[in-house]
Amino acid sequence: MPRKSFRQALNEAMRLEMRRDPRVFVMGEDVAGGKGASGEQDAWGGAFGVTKGLLAEFGPERVRDTPITESAFVGAAAGAAMTGLRPVVEIMFVDFMGVCFDQIFNQAAKFRYMFGGKAVTPMVLRATFGAGTRSASQHSQALYPLFTHIPGLKVVVPSSPYDAKGLLIQAIRDDDPVIFLEHKAMYDDMGEVPDGAYVVPFGEAGVLRDGGDVTIVAYGRMVGRAMEAAARLARDGIEATVVDPRTTSPIDIDTIVETLEETGRLVIVDEAYPRCGMASDIAGIVAEEAFGLLKAPIQKVTPPHAPVPYAPELEAAYIPSVEKIEAAVRKAVGWTR
Repeated sequence: MPRKSFRQALNEAMRLEMRRDPRVFVMGEDVAGGKGASGEQDAWGGAFGVTKGLLAEFGPERVRDTPITESAFVGAAAGAAMTGLRPVVEIMFVDFMGVCFDQIFNQAAKFRYMFGGKAVTPMVLRATFGAGTRSASQHSQALYPLFTHIPGLKVVVPSSPYDAKGLLIQAIRDDDPVIFLEHKAMYDDMGEVPDGAYVVPFGEAGVLRDGGDVTIVAYGRMVGRAMEAAARLARDGIEATVVDPRTTSPIDIDTIVETLEETGRLVIVDEAYPRCGMASDIAGIVAEEAFGLLKAPIQKVTPPHAPVPYAPELEAAYIPSVEKIEAAVRKAVGWTR
């Protein structure tokens, strides 16, 4: 199977869906340009090069540059989706979505419910998230819990090039608004990705490693760190199951609980803020639905409740590390009453 980067996998997903369905179009700031474009349009293909080359194949009617007005073009996308088109919108950083919360939270997320199920909103909002690239506090947040809180939205956080392609194709084919969040430090990550189209269903977690001592749940970039921690722990005879839920809404709690039937211990790794984040949400659901399976208190590995620092040393200390995950697992495994 060919190996491709996270960036290539996302580009391929959009290209294949635009070829399959003429209603699919892309818009955002600087998304036009790239390979095969001419003159001033031979530009980035988006701030991170993900849409590079789409303009040359599909033209300016389906690859549309926008002004720096997220509130306007997200609102335009919601309207386009209601009238039968299938927009894929790129927002450079998830931190910028604050200026278009009304369009997302009060409009797109509620159309299906407000109109008795007769309206659909097949809109994908792609954005980068996450710390680790020295982008500072206004460009580094992991805000997926905010969107998870709103019913009517689906929220995707892929952790590998294979999942990124399959989940994005699923998102484009979905009839509800989808928030699709890409960790900006993962665009050059490589992995096996088939050439053709395929989907990874929403709400189906991936079990990346099996072990009988502890369950580690992680999202996005934290999945790789959880796998590295699990490999280190195995050298000391501690075997971990690693679960990647892939989507925060819908979320596959059943798979997490099934693994707890064997391990009885849960460590959740979340790059989002600790208050009202995914770690807290999953811990609450498990405590409510599967308390009897637990052999030890649930451990959460998160950043502190503070903005993302800019200073390199502070930012590195801020992000959940392999060492912190390993320490949390050892605490869970070694816990006694």
